[in-house]
Amino acid sequence: MPTAAPAGRTVPVGHSPEGVVFDPQTRLVAVGTRDPFALDLLDATTGAVVRTVALPGGLRHLQLAAPGGPVLVPDEGSNELIRVALPGGEITSRVKTGRTPHDATAAANGTVFVANELGHSVVAVRGDQIVHTFTDVTQPAGAAAVGNLVGLVDVRENTLSLYDAEHFQRLAKLPAGAGPTHVVADKRGHLAVVDTRGGAVLLYEVQPALRQIGRVELPGAPYGVAYDPIRDRLWVTLTALNEVIGLNLSAGQPVLASPLPTVRQPNTVAVDPATGRLYVTGTADGVVEIIEP
Repeated sequence: MPTAAPAGRTVPVGHSPEGVVFDPQTRLVAVGTRDPFALDLLDATTGAVVRTVALPGGLRHLQLAAPGGPVLVPDEGSNELIRVALPGGEITSRVKTGRTPHDATAAANGTVFVANELGHSVVAVRGDQIVHTFTDVTQPAGAAAVGNLVGLVDVRENTLSLYDAEHFQRLAKLPAGAGPTHVVADKRGHLAVVDTRGGAVLLYEVQPALRQIGRVELPGAPYGVAYDPIRDRLWVTLTALNEVIGLNLSAGQPVLASPLPTVRQPNTVAVDPATGRLYVTGTADGVVEIIEP
């Protein structure tokens, strides 16, 4: 069966784009590219590349420290957390974190948790200093913060752990499917874990204690994830099908929307909550797809 045409328009960026985040203040979209390694800053409306920031290595995930930036860049080649200012693209900080930093997320108190996937550790960074190192992990990957609580997926142990960013303690660890990869927080303080091998999205509450509260079957190798707090919608890419699908979380049970065809190998996705516009990286073809609501 031929692949369906993408639902949105595509704009060319650098080679193998992966890792994308939208900033609501500057209305820029940051996307990581390779060969050469760079962070491209795109105009959110036109998709035009307005600035390219050279990086020492590649990345797979991007988050914002706060609206307006900086962008948190876990640079796998240099084993650093790199902070990139918006809108100018200046590199304001470089911190050695450990081997192969996979993802980085900022807690409410400003502490940045960095998951060193092949370094078997998670470090807590304040300013330019590592203030704590967790070694109770095997292969840490995706991370997301709810206030001063940080959820972390371990892709070797197939677990979700919850950490306290104030006191640097692990509060809980639960099973998280057959192959969890990424996690994102919603506006009610819940965590959604993408179980790629298990073909599902798992939902957890974190207070008063970490507890699984739901599961949505999602075949097609779910992988990239983003959350729209205005529409209360979770967007998940299906890399085996070249699709992206929305989950409405406002109902008692999450409701799946109709999937939208995407560019090839849609590894990551970002959303503009003001407009509902999606930004999907086409890793195979060096493009970003912009899907209008």
